[in-house]
Amino acid sequence: MSNEFRRDLEQRHVMMLSFGGVIGTGLFLSTGYTLQQAGPIGMVISYIVGALLVYIVMKCLGALAVKHPDVGGFHTYANIYIHPSVGHVVAWSYWLCWTIAIGSEVTAGGILFQKWFPDFPVWLFSLIFIVIIIAVNMTSSRLYGEAEFWLSLIKVLAIIAFMLIGLLILFNVLPSSLEPVTAGEQLFDVPNGLFSIFITMLAVNYAFSGTELIAIAAGETKNPERVIPKTIRATVWRLALLFIGTIVIMVLLLPTDQASLLESPFVSILDSVGIPYAGDMMNFIILTALLSAANSGLYAASRMLWSLAEQDNILPVAKKLSKNGMPVNAMLISLVGALLSLLSSVIAPTTVYLVLVSVAGFAVVVVWMSICLSRINQLKKTGVANRSSYILPVTGFTLCLISCIGVLFDPNQRLATLIGLPFCIIVGLIHYYVKYRKGHEIHEVTR
Repeated sequence: MSNEFRRDLEQRHVMMLSFGGVIGTGLFLSTGYTLQQAGPIGMVISYIVGALLVYIVMKCLGALAVKHPDVGGFHTYANIYIHPSVGHVVAWSYWLCWTIAIGSEVTAGGILFQKWFPDFPVWLFSLIFIVIIIAVNMTSSRLYGEAEFWLSLIKVLAIIAFMLIGLLILFNVLPSSLEPVTAGEQLFDVPNGLFSIFITMLAVNYAFSGTELIAIAAGETKNPERVIPKTIRATVWRLALLFIGTIVIMVLLLPTDQASLLESPFVSILDSVGIPYAGDMMNFIILTALLSAANSGLYAASRMLWSLAEQDNILPVAKKLSKNGMPVNAMLISLVGALLSLLSSVIAPTTVYLVLVSVAGFAVVVVWMSICLSRINQLKKTGVANRSSYILPVTGFTLCLISCIGVLFDPNQRLATLIGLPFCIIVGLIHYYVKYRKGHEIHEVTR
């Protein structure tokens, strides 16, 4: 077996891989919650701030990824520029995030499938989803990239179509049972006060999570020094346009009191037009989005676990690659975590499942904070004295910290910090104790 990843991914593959991780339930299903909490103007502000934060994080990420184009990405950056124990926390947090995400995405897919086949159990369709993503991920990075390219393209085209339909409704070209929200008192209503904007930031950040997959893919990308910065620039502005454009149309068409936590705002708006089979079409698109996100999730989780095995010598079996250069063992181990997440979502859908999803959102913010802090320390290490160079990473770190604190005031998301923070502290302390107190050199950074 070879133990080197093949550099088969091109710019279009890496961009759509990032899109695949980003465009999922966070946009298609969870936006109703943000609209309920923050109101129209609050929701738009939340997503603008979220887009700004993504831009900052990706700028920091680009500088780090070009210098260290490793599989595992920010795990390595934190090792070098912060502390190996912090890198350990980042790696396990991100692995946990995506294994949870895989379980939640395939479970949601099984539930949506019941719209067409109500007599079949959710777990059966979830199992079919898992078999599909295993088959795609175990072949080769190029075939995976092609599959993710087309799956993500369907989602992007669906969002563009939604925005066009929304514009036609707003300009009275297309009849709708919804009346556009144009009154100032409705548009500028913030039902839970201005602080609700900060409370919803974690949910918004989770909706944008996945952009950082570009760094993980750097180790399998052709000419990463040229491709990665170019891909980051193209990805950020396209995502910002798609997300903010969608959100603006959504708040203009869907009154706050009609936003539901249980139904996609996309479906609500399309149903108002009376398009035949609109619900079925959106159901198919969301299924594609879920499959794509789960596909990206297995890619991210397996590469992060491989990086842990390669650099920390934890679970050595996970660092073996197949003859096609794919971390098959890391994929299978990651799927065990995903299956446990899936099982919990079936047994206790209103308790354990929601807690796990909240922790996943917290884990993403932890990763973003580590990226910003790594960039700050990289600038210091290379002797950059210009204070303006530090503005972006310091701002990004601060915004992430505010979102972690803000959720403490939301009972629906509070557990994300109350569980996520102790998890990070415990994992970091165990690593520090084993490495430094016991004298076991389990992590040598040589890059």
